[in-house]
Order: sequence, then structure tokens, then C-alpha cells
Amino acid sequence: MRLEELRPAKGEKRKNKRLARGNGSGHGSTATKGNKGQKARSGGYHKVGFEGGQMPLQRRLPKFGFNNIFKTSYSLINVSKIASMPNDREITPELLVEMGIISASESSSVKILGNGEIKKAYTVKAHKFSKSAVEKISKAGGKAEVIN
Repeated sequence: MRLEELRPAKGEKRKNKRLARGNGSGHGSTATKGNKGQKARSGGYHKVGFEGGQMPLQRRLPKFGFNNIFKTSYSLINVSKIASMPNDREITPELLVEMGIISASESSSVKILGNGEIKKAYTVKAHKFSKSAVEKISKAGGKAEVIN
């Protein structure tokens, strides 16, 4: 390889458009801005959402929705997940975090749902239980204890 054979990588070198430098340049007269109008003028742009004085869309549409700041969200665990755990220990939110089933931030409120089957007796401690989950746990010989 010789010095005169060196070339920039493909697509690396770009020429700037020379706007408004005569019609021979291909970008003369209107300088690629089209004919007349606000966008053809200097400083002729407006803020996002401006519709030329018409009421903007975000103000025409009605407001909707509501976020309840007092809402408590629960990390949901099905009985089928509990059935696959070792039954020599009681199941608590801390154990669920330790086993990687829920994250540490979700452990503040856990609800057990009754989807699936459970065969072994477990002592399950959680913040809330569904009726079907309590039935299935107690039918298998375990206990469902509510944490406050």
C-alpha cells in the first residue's frame, strides 16, 4: 500500500450543500426552501404543536385518565409457583426474593392467587390471598398467613 492509494472509508466523506450560491449549484434562488410561506423566511419556524393559530390538537382533545396516588400494587404469585418450591421452609416474600421469583422492590406487597394445583403442605406468608388460593393451600394441609 502506498500513500497515494489511501482513501477515506466509504460514506465517510460528505460535501456540505452550498445553499443560495446561484442556480448553477442546483441550490440557488429559493435555496431548497420552496416558494414563500413561513418556513421560507428567516427565523420562520414555530414551536412543536403550533397549527397556525388553530387550536392545537393537544388542547382540542378532552383530558382523561386518573392516577390514584394511594393505590397499592401487588406482586402476583400463583399457587403453581409455590408447588415447585421445597416444602421444608415456610414461604415468605423474603424467600421469594432469595429464589429470584420476585425482585426486592416487589417484596413489599405480595398476593397469592389460586391458579394451578398444590399437593404438598406449605406454610405461606403473604400480604394478601385470593379465596381459591387459601382453599387450595388448606386442602393440601398447609396454612395461609396474612402479613400486615
